[in-house]
Amino acid sequence: MANKSPTNRFPNKQQRPDQEQPATDPGPWGATTSEEPTNTDDTGLDLIALGKRIRYLRKKRNYTLDDLSELINTAPSQLSLIENGKREPKLSLLRALAQALDVSTDDLLGTEPPDRRVALEIELERAQRGDGYRSLGLPNVKPSSRIPTEVLESLVGLHREVQRQTNIRAATPEEARQSNSELRLRMRDKNNYFGEIEQEVRKLLHEVGYTSGPLSQHAISDLASHLGFSLHHVNDLPHSTRSVTDLRNRRIYLTQKQTSSHDPRAILLQALGSYVLGHTVPTDYSDFLAQRVETNYFAAALLVPESSAVDFLRDAMRNKQIAVEDLRDNFAVSYETAAHRFTNLATQHLGIPTHFQKVHKSGIIFKAYENDGVAFPQDPTGAIEGQPICRYWTSRQVFDVTDKFSAFSQYTDTANGTFWCTARTESGPDGEFSLSVGVPYDHSKWFRGKDTTSRSRSRCPEPDCCRRPPADLSMTWAGNVWPSARANSSHLAAMPPGSFPGVDETEVYEFLDKHNDD
Repeated sequence: MANKSPTNRFPNKQQRPDQEQPATDPGPWGATTSEEPTNTDDTGLDLIALGKRIRYLRKKRNYTLDDLSELINTAPSQLSLIENGKREPKLSLLRALAQALDVSTDDLLGTEPPDRRVALEIELERAQRGDGYRSLGLPNVKPSSRIPTEVLESLVGLHREVQRQTNIRAATPEEARQSNSELRLRMRDKNNYFGEIEQEVRKLLHEVGYTSGPLSQHAISDLASHLGFSLHHVNDLPHSTRSVTDLRNRRIYLTQKQTSSHDPRAILLQALGSYVLGHTVPTDYSDFLAQRVETNYFAAALLVPESSAVDFLRDAMRNKQIAVEDLRDNFAVSYETAAHRFTNLATQHLGIPTHFQKVHKSGIIFKAYENDGVAFPQDPTGAIEGQPICRYWTSRQVFDVTDKFSAFSQYTDTANGTFWCTARTESGPDGEFSLSVGVPYDHSKWFRGKDTTSRSRSRCPEPDCCRRPPADLSMTWAGNVWPSARANSSHLAAMPPGSFPGVDETEVYEFLDKHNDD
């Protein structure tokens, strides 16, 4: 098949790393963030941009400071302060300036820089007035006409990179939890259905001749070739990576080892997803998380294609026999992938609100999603990851079930209503986990397992539900026990540094350099 041209197939994302950034890209300092100095007055007037525009128009008409000052009847020193963004001109002076420069007041107050040079000068001024730059104790560089434009380009580029690195390294555990919470809310607003990604996947499936059923390994290889990539299985893939994409030589490196708990098809599709969705180097931890969610969604949408999956689920719904394990078996994916994919499609196509949990045997939530009103425990930031789930919920009760080969179903009465859930356990490198999917009671009629007699009651977050030990046990043991907690060091440390948190970039670059001549 013919290779595709390197256009951005995902309009809501930035350009891919192999594409040149537009000349007018404002960079991190050009967008409003909590760290960016806005340099505006109380009315929102951008004094730096106004001053640069006045200076540009003055020089365009070959006026000196003295010439223009005489025309508007003000001192040259006052005009210099205005041009340097250090003083706000009165409305009467703005009108005089507009008349003297032969432009309208609206033109004078416009937000669009008149040319690239002025845009760079504005961005440099803003960067140097920010707290981040001032904390370095470095002198300011005045962007005078004597400084070549390429020097300004370099200075602004350095400021952008410093800000990007600062944003990435600022991802403390608290900020990571906040980012996770914000992302989960966005997913809930969409009912966990990403129509833009589904559309991209439909195009690709059509282009490789997919019709129905599971996506074969052959079709996945065709897809990689169709997108212009060759696949290379190696035994020295950097330990901190699942795959490495060489955009220069259009290669995707994957491990030859079969010890990974991750589906190798999904790993390849996630790598292709970053390319198809136009991902660039993450600007901060929130961007990194969003990209992970998108590539995971992309891979699942290919492994469990929407059209086939919806037909399959609708048939099961008509028979009142929806089961996550049937979705798993029909598309030859993991139970977790099938559960995730069900949450993508259930509300959008079946009208069923739902929730998903991945819970460690210790009771700690690793992943969760809901749009059905179930109340997950939260910390003060709104994060649910790392919080203990009620021991009476299905996701905890399933660990005590003897039959590990069948799905366990249970009704749980909560303060937010009664929910039916189905769950099963799986073991991995990090221990035993439960994977559960649940729906409100009224929707349980569509599922296999609805006839279960297992039922429990959760009164969480009331302490007497399961957080506080029973009174008789407390009477016996309180004050006589000193347990040694298994502390998780990641709770105390900042997130791993780097453009891609947790990835050793030096190791990756050395790996690519080694394989460049293969």
